[in-house]
Amino acid sequence: MDQETRGHLLESVAREYRIWLFSDREADWESPFITGHTLVDTLDAEAMTHAARPVGADAILCWDETRILSAARVADALGLPGLSPQAVLTCRDKHLTRLAVAAAGGPQARSTAVSTLDEACAAAAGTGYPVVVKPRALVGSTGTRMARTREELAAIFPEIRGTTMTEVRERFERPVLIEEYLDGPEISVDCLIWDGEVTPLFVARKELSPPPSFEEVGHSVAAADPLLTDAALLRALTTVHAAVGITHGWTHSEWRLTARGPALIEVNARSGGDFISYLGLLATGWDAGPAAARLALGQRPRPGTPRHGAAAVRFLYPEVETVVGQVTIERDRLPVGTDIARVVARPGHVLELPPASHTGRYAMLVATADTADACRRILDTAEQAVHLEPAASPVAVPR
Repeated sequence: MDQETRGHLLESVAREYRIWLFSDREADWESPFITGHTLVDTLDAEAMTHAARPVGADAILCWDETRILSAARVADALGLPGLSPQAVLTCRDKHLTRLAVAAAGGPQARSTAVSTLDEACAAAAGTGYPVVVKPRALVGSTGTRMARTREELAAIFPEIRGTTMTEVRERFERPVLIEEYLDGPEISVDCLIWDGEVTPLFVARKELSPPPSFEEVGHSVAAADPLLTDAALLRALTTVHAAVGITHGWTHSEWRLTARGPALIEVNARSGGDFISYLGLLATGWDAGPAAARLALGQRPRPGTPRHGAAAVRFLYPEVETVVGQVTIERDRLPVGTDIARVVARPGHVLELPPASHTGRYAMLVATADTADACRRILDTAEQAVHLEPAASPVAVPR
């Protein structure tokens, strides 16, 4: 579990429930919030099911994308409420998502699963350039690139096809998707689904790095975002959730607002990452941690009290690949409205930039205000108080 962006969820759940943590390492920062823990392979549903029986769990809770399917399988094996493993699998496997949404006539990017460069080029020719090239079941936009021409596709395809993550064990005969590039602003929507009724809880407006990569460098959430009542988006959300088979749960879906209307990028069977869930709590009162716990118990969650009209997060990156010497924050220079200013890269860390890697963040800032625009102005000022000093001898740092 990532303490920086998910720790607030564990803390909020612990205020209302006793937590027994399953982890593949000894508990560390989680210790104040848990009753106990079990060392187990958290990607192995059978091992977790065996370990869960003596604990006597009332619910299985997970918001980590790489483990959400294993958690669903454990809940199913124990006869506990939760999302069906098939629905979670349909969301985890982006190709299965595309097939399900296409069958329902939902709005989305055209997509083809491929194995070879020849197949990729044929798919791109049919879709039309530019195309988005992405691994089928990785997370966090890892390996996702744009190709504007056949030559660019030929150059990046072998690397993308070979991109893996230790925590993603799924392997596919056709592991790469060639997708239509969708133009327009990108958003995400966290939704509550209850008895098949889809309720958008909050919308996050994304800030993305320039093409050819799609790194998410910031998000903003406004309590009164007009998209929350947009009829076209609501219809699309309803169609997509019915298509993937989710009738009860909390989801995080990503969309492009194209000229022809909202088009789905992906849907995830969990709350939003990248601190989006925290922004949603600040701006709307919806706390994704306890909400997920209640859903896992078969209960409908309720919102809390909003604290601000809007909230935003910004992640700071260097202009070029850098080895961290030190990151400092002049806290007396942080403007009013700065909710969090946090260093996230330690000395010696190699800040690699997309498309080579997605490990380039060295600090994060969160701001609250009446509007999203006001939050961005606060972040602009706060960013000036954060300083990255490169290491004196980057060559000596092991890679």
